[in-house]
Parts: sequence; structure tokens; C-alpha cells
Amino acid sequence: MTDPYVKIDIQNEVGYIEFFHPAHNSLPGDVLAKLANTITEAGANNAIKVIVLKSGGARTFCAGASFKELININDAATGKVFFSGFANVINAMRKCPKFIIGRIQGKTVGGGVGLAASTDYCMASKFAAIKLSELNIGIGPFVVGPAIERKMGLSAMSQIAIDANSFYPAEWAKQKGLFTQVYESTEELDAAVRETAEHLCTYNTEAMTAMKKVFWKGTDDWDELLAERAKISGRLVLSEFTKDKLKGFK
Repeated sequence: MTDPYVKIDIQNEVGYIEFFHPAHNSLPGDVLAKLANTITEAGANNAIKVIVLKSGGARTFCAGASFKELININDAATGKVFFSGFANVINAMRKCPKFIIGRIQGKTVGGGVGLAASTDYCMASKFAAIKLSELNIGIGPFVVGPAIERKMGLSAMSQIAIDANSFYPAEWAKQKGLFTQVYESTEELDAAVRETAEHLCTYNTEAMTAMKKVFWKGTDDWDELLAERAKISGRLVLSEFTKDKLKGFK
């Protein structure tokens, strides 16, 4: 399948939400909106006890925002709407009453790192190097920053935000708290994700929901915070610096 999609597959009370885009799983606004809605719906579905977030394809979990859409932004309002796409997914994950397990099979960049950081328990393969490349094009990881800082700490977040050219290995991300485990192969990762998710389904749902609220304590203002952050990125993307940089991606 080469067309972009978001789909959900329920197996043994686990809701596997999978997204895909042929451009290295970079996410345009319509796919982000569908992803946010699918997470919200899964959170309300009594047939699901635990959610797994994954992407299609082998070597890239998510390449972040769609550059194709980025290039076509010509006013601040459109820019804010575009960057709100990732904000809406992060907030859907934050508010979801169920544990979300991340299955990170390959490289993840920018907004993709934000998605990984917004899961409650994130498992990866050794191929899951991470990079925050936003500074390279004259913007910054403003929208995903709070999620990454919450999971990895300000020091690690600022390191990868400033060193915008470098991929950091999965093992480094594990040491900094983004990943709980790193596996040698995608097959091992998938087996471990399935086992973990199905085991969590044997626990008390009310206890898991109460624990999730504790884990996300102090984030009640994120609807406003991430909207403000989206506004910053929406303004910066109009700068001459960024417009010139994006021309190279046409």
C-alpha cells in the first residue's frame, strides 16, 4: 500500500494504531488529524484496554512534519494550523485514559520524536536513531519540546535541539529515558511489544487510568501551551531564512 493511511487493528484487547506516508512517514495535516481522532476514539472504545502506536514501513518511524505542506505556507494563521497538527496528536495522547505503548522500529525526526515522547512506555529497535532537525530550517522544536523535555529532561532536549544535524543512537535515547528497551531486530521488538501490551491488559483498567493521570501531572495547560508554541513556529516558517532553506527541498 503506497497511499497514506491511519488504521486501527484490535487484537486481544490491544488497539494497534498504525500510520503511514510514502514520504518516510512524514505527516501532513490530514494524516495528523486522523491520527488524533483515532487515538481519541480508541481511548473511548471499551473493547480496547491498551493502545500501541506504530508506523508502517521498515526503517523510518516518522520523519516529522510534511515539508511539502511546509513549503506552501504563506501566512501566520495557516502556519499555526499546520503546526497545531502535532500539538493535537500529543494532546490526544496525553488525554487518552489508556496506556499508549510506542513501537519505534526506525529513525525518527522532529515531530516523530515528539510522538515517541508522548507515549507512556516506548520500545524501540536499535535502528531507531533520533534527531531534532528544526533549527536547520530556521524554526525550532517548539510544539514537541514540552513532550520531549517531560520525558528526557531539559538537558537532553536542548542538546539534540541545538545539535540539529546529528542523529543520536537508540541506546543514547534509552539512557536519557525516551526508550525503555532497545531490541536487536524489528521481530524482537514486535514480540516484546505484543507481550507487554497483552500483559498490561490483565491489569485493573481503573488503576492504569489513575496512574496515567499521575504520570501526566502538571500538563493541564498544554492545550494553551502547545497552541502558543504552534503560533511561534507558524510565524518563523514565514521568515526569509526558512523560505530560502525550504526551496532546497522542492
